[in-house]
Amino acid sequence: MRESLDMAALQVGESGYVTELYAGPAMERRLMDLGLVQGTRVTCVLKSPAGDPCAYLIRGALIALRRADARGIRLEREVSAACRAAT
Repeated sequence: MRESLDMAALQVGESGYVTELYAGPAMERRLMDLGLVQGTRVTCVLKSPAGDPCAYLIRGALIALRRADARGIRLEREVSAACRAAT
């Protein structure tokens, strides 16, 4: 089963794959330049104590993004049967 969420919803250690970008033209271009294109794996590595910004591992680079920008990035992740049974 697959779950759709925005990138800001990832917890530390969780990963997902980019499905869509929802941003203005300039921000969308910047995100694509950072490697956020459809199918790219993104892992949340670190959250600041206040929760904003967060650091994400994207194509081998550690990138910090504000929550407002991360909300415009839709991800899909696999949800295992064990995880579904635990909730």
